[in-house]
Amino acid sequence: MSIAAETRRPPRPRADALRNRERIVSAAREMFVEFGPEVPLDEIARRAGIGNATLYRHFPDRAVLIREVVLSVLSRTTEQADAAAAEETDPFAALRRFVHVAADERIGALCPMLSGAFDTDHPDLHTGRDRLDAAVRGLVEAAQAAGRMRTDVAVGDLMVALSQLTRPLPGTACPNMDRFVHRHLQLFLDGLEAPARSELPGAAATLEDLRTK
Repeated sequence: MSIAAETRRPPRPRADALRNRERIVSAAREMFVEFGPEVPLDEIARRAGIGNATLYRHFPDRAVLIREVVLSVLSRTTEQADAAAAEETDPFAALRRFVHVAADERIGALCPMLSGAFDTDHPDLHTGRDRLDAAVRGLVEAAQAAGRMRTDVAVGDLMVALSQLTRPLPGTACPNMDRFVHRHLQLFLDGLEAPARSELPGAAATLEDLRTK
């Protein structure tokens, strides 16, 4: 490589800058769950333990920060789905593992962030969402094919319930609600196992249904 080409290469982010960026995204993810996507950015900076100027240097406006948090949640959750599929021999155990880990990854933060003026057509968002959809669909189809999961539910049913059970109402005076999340998720998962104990009303929710406006 020529000296000129080496000179044109953009410098790699410093390790402390990367750590600060990760701290901001992590703090934003938690606060979006607790208070909604309109939480003051100053409060996010305070929770991340960095100054306002550092936050704005990484994320010049709220939309950029929200997109980064969404992409982070999608990516981390997809990785967990892939790991569960690869490491669990029982397909329903893989699905159960994914659901509980997805709760810890704050997948419930996605719904409020994807509303309002959020750019849902951003190409990175499409890519991240498609990867997660494929990974979760694989878990559901494997569990159903093995006769371990009832067949009258679809991926959309799983994602709706997961989002609802892991997302408290923003700004409510309900402290320490997280301690109930995994308990209630397990009750939900018990209802997904085959054989089914009852007939479900309505039709199964697909991912396409969730995207219909």
